[in-house]
Amino acid sequence: MDTKTPVPGAASTAARPAPPFDAVAALKSAAFSGAVTLGLGFPLLAYDTHPDISNALVVLPRWSWAIWAAVIVFAGRFIGLMVGARPRAAKRPQQLRVPSRSEGFVKANLAWFAVAALVAFPLVMVGALGANGSLKWINNYGIQILIYVMLGWGLNIVVGLAGLLDLGYVAFYAVGAYSYALLSTTYGLSFWICLPLAGILAAFWGMILGFPVLRLRGDYLAIVTLAFGEIIRIVLINWTDLTNGYAGISAIPRATFFGVPFKDGEGGFADLFGIEYNPIQRTIFLFYVILALALLTNAVTLRLRRLPVGRAWEALREDEIACRSLGINTVNTKLTAFALGAMFGGFAGSFFAVRQAFVSPESFTFIESATILAIVVLGGMGSQIGVALAATVLIGGTELLRELDFLKRIFGDGFDPVQYRMLIFGGGMVLMMIWRPRGIIATRSPSIFLKERKAISGDMVKEGHG
Repeated sequence: MDTKTPVPGAASTAARPAPPFDAVAALKSAAFSGAVTLGLGFPLLAYDTHPDISNALVVLPRWSWAIWAAVIVFAGRFIGLMVGARPRAAKRPQQLRVPSRSEGFVKANLAWFAVAALVAFPLVMVGALGANGSLKWINNYGIQILIYVMLGWGLNIVVGLAGLLDLGYVAFYAVGAYSYALLSTTYGLSFWICLPLAGILAAFWGMILGFPVLRLRGDYLAIVTLAFGEIIRIVLINWTDLTNGYAGISAIPRATFFGVPFKDGEGGFADLFGIEYNPIQRTIFLFYVILALALLTNAVTLRLRRLPVGRAWEALREDEIACRSLGINTVNTKLTAFALGAMFGGFAGSFFAVRQAFVSPESFTFIESATILAIVVLGGMGSQIGVALAATVLIGGTELLRELDFLKRIFGDGFDPVQYRMLIFGGGMVLMMIWRPRGIIATRSPSIFLKERKAISGDMVKEGHG
């Protein structure tokens, strides 16, 4: 049986021929790009500040950095124009290939393979690197990435499914963190009681945000949500009687294994299971807690997406006027999106507080909202897998920069790669806009389908949500 069947009408499809290469025009365009890079990057790259003996800042020139940046942009622009002008071959007829049994099994169970790998991750790290060597990988990479994966999935409900641009999502993150911090330190409530309460309180604030923005769209909605996030942060700073202002709240109780504390001695986790005590046991437990919370967020999102409320979110995202003409209550649709997205942000904030044992307003600035939104956009709005991949790249990449000590030997001891993470981040955003403007995963599965499930390309979606 032939598994390759040509699509009718595909054989006549041909690529539009590229324009001929004009070397003079390409050189002018590349020179202009290099000049712009030199002009904009000169203040940032050509000078550096170092403290002298009297602890005063001294400006030191490093003009070669700005010149090299301009040369790299010039060469990249010229090569890009030269490659883009080459004649393109005609597209081959599209063919439908029936996947083999093994390929179908892998695709159907890919999610389970990923979950199994995450469950085994801390155990493999401990076995390979030991307790002390694996602590950094489990805490700084595993837990940190999963927190942002959960935040990205929560914001994906608001932005990716409902199409409501939210620039103040960090406010719900802060509400969840301070809810656990205040309830645990004031009333002595445990983490397992405060966790659902933090989610409920964050959902309540999500509904409070939803009511004023019911009639807003686009940029106006973004401005109001941005203001809401800043209002929450300013309240946390100025309400010192409750939040302790900039000093934050410290000595937050740690999470327990369902009432059993992680301590050395009688009555602890190690004593209960008859094993030797090690501080990494708490870290591994926290890893599994955030993994369970992230998987819960994903499962609830996928389930809601198939329900009428999920289809109403997607209808609202595509066209609000058409959504109203279908008889959908857009008020309830928006409020449910804000409330559910905020609830998962509150869960993540509560976990953040119990992990750090300290919270302060400085942890909930606008840059956090921008990072979470960038994870959703780069991953592909509406794509759960894409959001997880984007969080892994952005957050894991930032942590990986801290390991690049050999760059200090090349550029000098004053060079810190972490300080340039935003420059690298911005360059990555530009590259994504050029090659993958719809995100890493530019396809999404439909909520409902006829006869068989098929992936929908981002090109076929009105607003390009992947």
